Amino acid sequence: MTKINFRLSVLALPRVIKRLIVIIVDACLAIFAVWISYYLRIGDFIPLFERYNEHYAFPACIVTIVVSLPLFMSFGLYRMIFRYSSLSAMSAVGKAIIVYAIIYSTIFTFIGIEGVPRTIGIIQPIILLLLINFSRFFAWYWLSGMYIEQLQLGNKPRALIFGAGSAGRELAAALAQNVNTHVIGFLDDDPKIQDNKINGLTVYNPEDIDKIIVKKRVNEVMLALPNADRHRRNKILNLLRKKNVVVRTLPSYSDLMKEKVNVENIRELSIDDILGRDLVEPKSKLMQADITGKIILVTGAGGSIGSELSRQIYLQKPKKLILFDHSEFALYTIVEEIKKISYNIKAQIDIVASLGSVTDDIKIQQLLEKEKPNTIYHAAAYKHVPLVEENQIEGLKNNFYGTLNLSEAAIKARVKKFILVSTDKAVRPTNVMGASKRLAEMVLQALSTKQNKTIFAVVRFGNVLDSSGSVVPLFRSQIKSGGPLTLTDQNVTRYFMTISEAAELVIQAGAMTNTITKKNVSAPIYLLEMGSPIRIYDLAQRMIELSGLKVLNKITGEGDIEIKIIGLRPGEKLHEELLIDNISSDTTHSKIKLANESFIKWPKLKKELSKIKNAIDKNHQLKIRKILSELVTGFNSKNMI
Repeated sequence: MTKINFRLSVLALPRVIKRLIVIIVDACLAIFAVWISYYLRIGDFIPLFERYNEHYAFPACIVTIVVSLPLFMSFGLYRMIFRYSSLSAMSAVGKAIIVYAIIYSTIFTFIGIEGVPRTIGIIQPIILLLLINFSRFFAWYWLSGMYIEQLQLGNKPRALIFGAGSAGRELAAALAQNVNTHVIGFLDDDPKIQDNKINGLTVYNPEDIDKIIVKKRVNEVMLALPNADRHRRNKILNLLRKKNVVVRTLPSYSDLMKEKVNVENIRELSIDDILGRDLVEPKSKLMQADITGKIILVTGAGGSIGSELSRQIYLQKPKKLILFDHSEFALYTIVEEIKKISYNIKAQIDIVASLGSVTDDIKIQQLLEKEKPNTIYHAAAYKHVPLVEENQIEGLKNNFYGTLNLSEAAIKARVKKFILVSTDKAVRPTNVMGASKRLAEMVLQALSTKQNKTIFAVVRFGNVLDSSGSVVPLFRSQIKSGGPLTLTDQNVTRYFMTISEAAELVIQAGAMTNTITKKNVSAPIYLLEMGSPIRIYDLAQRMIELSGLKVLNKITGEGDIEIKIIGLRPGEKLHEELLIDNISSDTTHSKIKLANESFIKWPKLKKELSKIKNAIDKNHQLKIRKILSELVTGFNSKNMI
C-alpha cells in the first residue's frame, strides 16, 4: 500500500517538477557513466573531481553535462510521458545519444584532453545509452501499470459503479471474481439507498464524488444504467468530466438483449455518449420498403458506410444481397461479417460478392444484366480529402465518372431505384473530392428528368463517427499512445453522425421516394438531420477527460495529453455546410429534410460531362479546372493543383 501511495504521489507532481527530476537523474547518470568508463579503461574506481595519477575525470564530467542535457532537450526527451514509453521513445533516445557520441568522441578521442584517455570518448556514450534507456524502461515499468490498464486493457485497480440497481448489482457480483478490478462501492442519486450497503459495498451520493475519488483512490467509474435516458446520461457524464477517472459503461438493455450482465459487457464510452446525441429509432416500414424480399446491390460494400449499409440491409431480409467493391480484402471482410449475422439470425439469403470498379463499363453492365437488382445503394467513392487532393484525376474518375457509368447502366437495366450516398463536402466545395461528389449529385438530378425507368435519390450528410479516417479512432489511438492529439484548427467544426444512424437514415430516405419525378423536376436530395455542428477541440477535450486524463496546459505544464494544432490540410474547410441554396423543407421523418437545390438539365450537362471525361482521359488538368469552376457552385479552379 505504501508503494502504491508513493507512486500516486509521484504521478500527482506538477509536470515541471517531474521534468526537473528527470533532468537531474540524467545528469547523475551521465557522471556515473564517466566513472564506470574510467573503471573499464584502467581497472580502478577513481575520484571524479581530483587527479588520480595521470588521470583527471573532471573535464569528462563537465563536458558530458554541458553536451548531453541541452541535446536531450532539443530531441524532446523531456516532453515524453514515461508511463507511455515505447519503442519510438527508445528510438528518440538512441538518436540523441548518437549525436552526443559524435560530439563527445570528437572532443576526447579525436582532439584529446589531458588526463582523459581517448577511449573514454567511445566507452562513455555507450554506457550512457544503456543507462538512459534503462531509466526510461524502469520509469515505464514502475509508473505505467495503472495507465496501461486504464487506457489499453480497461482494467482498473479501484472502481465505483454508478447505479445500484439490478444491473449495477450484477456487475459488482461479476467483478468480484475479476482479479484486475476492485469495486469499492456504488454511486446512486436515489437518497433512499445512499449510505446503505449492498452486498458489503457502500452506496455513495454522487454529489460527494470529489472527496470519494480522493479518499478511496478511485481510478474508474462504470455506468450501470442500461435504461437511463439521454438527458440523465449527459448529466452524469458532465459530473464525471475532469475528475481524473476513466468512464466506461454497460450497453443499453436492448443491446444486452436481456442476457446476464458480465464483465465482457463493459465497454468504452461510445461517441454517442461523449457527444450526448439523441438517437431516433428507425421506422421499420421505411427500412423494409425497398429491401425485404428484393434484390439489392451495394457498391463500395467494404467501406465504412457501405459495410454498415450491407449489415442493415441484410437484417431486413432481402431476397439477394450483391456486395460490390474494388478491394479484395474489404470485400472478403464484409462477406465474413454477413455470414456471422446469417448464422445468428438463421436467415437464408443469397450473397453475391463481386470484385470490380464502378468505372468499368462492361463489368457494371454485365453485373446488372445478370443479377437484375431492384435497388442500388451507391456508396463507392474516394472520400479522404487530402488523398484526393493529391490524386485528383483518380478521384474524379471514381466519384464522378463511376456514378455516371453506374446510373446510366441502371437505367438501361431498368433498375427500379438508385440511391446515391453523398456528403456535405459537396456543398460549395473547396476541394476536388467535394466537387466530384457534387458532380455525382448533378448527374442524378439531370438523369431523373430525361427518363421514367429508374427512381433516383440523393442522400447527403456530414462526417460519420468511427469511420475510416474519422477523428474519433485517431483520437482514441493518440490518447492510448500518450498524445499529442493532432487538430487542424482550434475553431474547426463538423457535423457528426454515427455509422449505424447514417446507414438507417440512408435506407429510410431512399424509401421515401416512391415515384418517378415529374418532368423538369430533379431527383430529390435528402439531408440527414445532423444536429448542431461540433467543435473538434471540444470533442478532443471530452475524450481526454473521460479517459481519466487531463488536457496539457502548455503554460503551467499541468496535465497529461497535449492537443496540438497542425493547421488546415489542403482543401479543408473550417466549417462545413449541408445546403447550397439554403432552402429545405420537412419530410414525414423528423431526421430527414428535403433540399431544394438548383440543377442543370441533361442536354446541357451531358455536353459538359463529355468534356470532363475527355479531359480526364487525356489528363488535361487545366481544362478540368475550368469546367469544374463553371459547373460546381462555389468551387474555385485554384483549388486544383
